[in-house]
Amino acid sequence: MTEPVSRLLQLLSLLQVHRDWPGTELAARLEVSDRTVRRDVERLRSLGYRVSATPGSTGGYRLDAGSELPPLLFDDDQAVALAIALETSLLTGSGIDEAAVRALTTLRQVLPGRLRHRLDGMAVTAIPGRPGDGRRPVVSPDLLLELSAVVRDRRVLRADYGEAGSEIGRHRGEPHGLVAASGRWYLLAWDLDKADWRILRVDRLTPRPPHGAHFAPRPIPGGSVQAFVSARFKGAISEDRWPCEGSAILELPAREVRPFAGDGTVDQVGADRCRLHAGSWSWIGLAASLLRFDAEISEVEPPELVEALGVLAGRAARARGVAP
Repeated sequence: MTEPVSRLLQLLSLLQVHRDWPGTELAARLEVSDRTVRRDVERLRSLGYRVSATPGSTGGYRLDAGSELPPLLFDDDQAVALAIALETSLLTGSGIDEAAVRALTTLRQVLPGRLRHRLDGMAVTAIPGRPGDGRRPVVSPDLLLELSAVVRDRRVLRADYGEAGSEIGRHRGEPHGLVAASGRWYLLAWDLDKADWRILRVDRLTPRPPHGAHFAPRPIPGGSVQAFVSARFKGAISEDRWPCEGSAILELPAREVRPFAGDGTVDQVGADRCRLHAGSWSWIGLAASLLRFDAEISEVEPPELVEALGVLAGRAARARGVAP
């Protein structure tokens, strides 16, 4: 039989799985009697955990949400994952930096030495953006919670939409999901006035409750919020891929190209040559991305990419005052 304290922690860990546990199964897992399980459940209740019980031969126990936050139990992997998430939380632009620091400090104070050593050896510095990305807007947690609620409840969202200092319009739509991408928050919604999907910047939204009626969710092009938003960010309609894709040989070693290839792929074809496969929202954009490597280019495919390189060559010649 396990020691009482250890058994209590094991029972709590089982109840946190979010399922109904028959008393007989819990007793078998803990290698104790049904009576001991009932007594341990009462101990958890006295500590602030709301454990509901269903009577009868098919009854069981479930851990419910309470009015206050009781002590939580994490395994090693969960504790490490939580610490990493807190350290990198500023990348989301969710305005929880101070709260995340306090939560991380609290977590480190109670971590076992073996886990604290692992985390201390993994120094993480989170940079919210790259040079040229501009200032990342901070979105309040309260706004994210409100939008999450209307998404969850499938309620029509009423909101003002626009940047400060510009014309503010009204939005009335069916919100289907929140997305965090590159330090910004977006809301995917079906615009009821325009009868089309829209991706809205959350930092430009000001909800105007009370919100509208319930709605039935619509099929999202691409199959999911993530696939649809990713496709739109690439300039595609619904399929999550670049509308313009091509490749070229670069007179550079693959190791010098890979760090700057983005979501492209690089194949080594010689000691100092590689083939870059990449995509962009336009052929001109893709051609320009090849030129940034400052290397000789050959074997360009497809013909549309070759033509785009010719267009850029003509523009460069005119910029120099030379007839193309």
